[in-house]
Amino acid sequence: MQDLGDGVDARPYGMPSGHEAHVVRRDVPWLTADPVSSVNFTPLHELDGIITPNGLCFERHHAGVAEVDPARHRLMINGLVDTPLVFTMEDIKRFPRENRLYFLECAANSGMEWRGAQLNGCQFTHGMVHCVMYTGVPLRHLLNEAGVRTNARWIMPEGADASAMTRSIPLKKAMDDCLVAFAMNGEALRPEQGYPLRIVVPGWEGNMWVKWLRRIEVGDAPWHHREETSKYTDLMENGKARRFTWEMDVKSVITNPSPQAPITHGKGHTVLTGLAWSGRGTVERVDVSLDGGRNWRPARIDGGSHPMALHRFYHEFDWDGSPLLLQSRAVDSDGHVQPTKKALRAVRGENSIYHNNGIQTWHVRAGGEVENVEVS
Repeated sequence: MQDLGDGVDARPYGMPSGHEAHVVRRDVPWLTADPVSSVNFTPLHELDGIITPNGLCFERHHAGVAEVDPARHRLMINGLVDTPLVFTMEDIKRFPRENRLYFLECAANSGMEWRGAQLNGCQFTHGMVHCVMYTGVPLRHLLNEAGVRTNARWIMPEGADASAMTRSIPLKKAMDDCLVAFAMNGEALRPEQGYPLRIVVPGWEGNMWVKWLRRIEVGDAPWHHREETSKYTDLMENGKARRFTWEMDVKSVITNPSPQAPITHGKGHTVLTGLAWSGRGTVERVDVSLDGGRNWRPARIDGGSHPMALHRFYHEFDWDGSPLLLQSRAVDSDGHVQPTKKALRAVRGENSIYHNNGIQTWHVRAGGEVENVEVS
């Protein structure tokens, strides 16, 4: 009998080249009170295309990463249902499954920039976003199996982590396009991404994508828990707060050149690239400016255009060594245009943390160095 061996040479699971060891997620130490509640940012400036590698997807946890045995994990559906049910992982995988490409963005992405330029890096200003191919079961199949009652209007997914994360989600959204996902980019979810099970809420803020999913309660009203009252509401200039602003608005950022990716080749042919996305559909157009918004020219979108997924854009130009003020402006399939930060603040003030989709400006100096700035 042939000996099949223990694996493929010295690396049964392929790893990046050692020359790419600098391409890692990074945190901002002062951003959260303790590493137990942390954010780790995707290195957008080091990536290309529209798919984020699993090991580089930004992640946010509120009480550490839960370690869950899939053989013992259960998903309960209770509340306003005809038959409360408990599913094993094997049960879930017997339902019809789908593969969907979606971005996931934290509502606080770019939130540190509300009052002005702060963090000098694309990874730190915009790195709370990633895009992967999710494999899972449409949530409506599980809800239909339990039998949703006629007076049901909301669901509340709950996580198995120490924070027991919960969010209220309208039943209409849950029955439309939400997934109960167990895989990303063809392999099982990573532990920090909710292994073995998470809910996917396409186009809506990442805090609603509850990880380590263990329970879904069906109800007739929102629960108003901590993550949708004291957190994840938008504080306005008059002191009032907007709530239930779930959709992630149209947004873009130039990833190269950027503060962590300066121009090092000197004058001559230069490739500008970046990412654009919208929680309301596809990105129909991206314009770029080299002079702080005085003049705009269309960028080239390449790599596929999928609803509620990242879009890659490029613009090639000859750089003569003069200083540049780089900007990008996206337009989505609903006709929404990415606003300037000035226009955004005129409506919402400067007190917010969440849903900052204002146009980002990078200042390229004559030597190729790049800095995070704002233009009036």
